[in-house]
Amino acid sequence: MSSSTTPAALALTQKWSGNRQASARLALACLDLTSLNEQDTEADIAALCTRAQSRFGPVAAVCVWPRLASFARKQLPAHIAVAAVANFPDGSADIERAVRETGEIVQSGAQEVDLVLPYAQLLVGNDAVVADMLAAVRKASEGLRLKVILETGALVGGAHILRASRLSLAAGADFLKTSTGKTKVSATPEAARVMLDAIAFDPDAAKRVGFKPSGGIRSVVDAAVYMALVDEILGADALSPQRFRIGASSVLADIEAVLSGSDPAPPASAGSY
Repeated sequence: MSSSTTPAALALTQKWSGNRQASARLALACLDLTSLNEQDTEADIAALCTRAQSRFGPVAAVCVWPRLASFARKQLPAHIAVAAVANFPDGSADIERAVRETGEIVQSGAQEVDLVLPYAQLLVGNDAVVADMLAAVRKASEGLRLKVILETGALVGGAHILRASRLSLAAGADFLKTSTGKTKVSATPEAARVMLDAIAFDPDAAKRVGFKPSGGIRSVVDAAVYMALVDEILGADALSPQRFRIGASSVLADIEAVLSGSDPAPPASAGSY
């Protein structure tokens, strides 16, 4: 059933898409401002960290390569977290690599690890490889927030996304994240619903685990689609940086335009129900 088939879901969609100022403020507070270009330098990350401290308030975190995480941490006040990626973007089956990169992130002083699940292994039924990597990285990242990237655009069909979600939750993930942003298909509302339902129906995760749509979110209108879904499935209490993040870089310009009152409402490009 799509969210648009219930009056309650329609009301929540209107709540977040209809109040762009409120949606922009929430999007800013929950934004993981990201730069994951292979050629990124310290100068690039210094500029990113400056952008993270916008005139309308701070973002939740910046997300960078492990090699730049220590530098990013030194550029930011304590209330803005640093996240770095592991096993990114290919989602290989190399557990040693994932643990090594996680250790680098831990040593950098970062607070969050965004791990790409070995989704190709899941697609061919090698769930044991997936579970072993998740367990190893969870152990290596003890004390840090672990966001597991499912790469939902590659997991064709809800059954694969549900299985990836359940494996991640069983391993102790703190967040389920849709995408690396490096594939043709990134976050979609359909994938988000499957992931959010997996969180909601897991008694150990329902009040603890967060959700992060990532990739293809370019405007406040796009972000509002996911706010409405989180509100509907996990409840309004989950709409905070502790349980909701938006993985994006270009969306900050639109957030600032909305908050300054200078931007007309664009059409949604992330899709809707």
